[in-house]
Amino acid sequence: MARTPTTHDPFNAVAEPKRRQVLEILGANELSVSEMVELLGWSQPTVSKHLGVLKQVGLVSERRVGRQRLYRVNAERLKSIHDWVSPFERFWNESYDRLDEVLQVVQEKEK
Repeated sequence: MARTPTTHDPFNAVAEPKRRQVLEILGANELSVSEMVELLGWSQPTVSKHLGVLKQVGLVSERRVGRQRLYRVNAERLKSIHDWVSPFERFWNESYDRLDEVLQVVQEKEK
């Protein structure tokens, strides 16, 4: 079965670690390419390439201010990824709860 092209599927787009880094630095911010280049330490073509893919799948939106383009995360498009990952949160919480129990036992033994 053929893979869905990266430029059509948000899951494939975020499979690339550099694209996840772009989403992370954008967070709740709105940044220009030059600001992202500075923050990430990548070349401008690299940042632009990954922004292009994220924009094409709708995970990033662009706004023009004069000659500058500002980018921000489109949180609504991330919802499908969030919805898929959410059921696994119970597993993580249970694992952390077990770790807390182990830590309590260790701390009590050290007293």
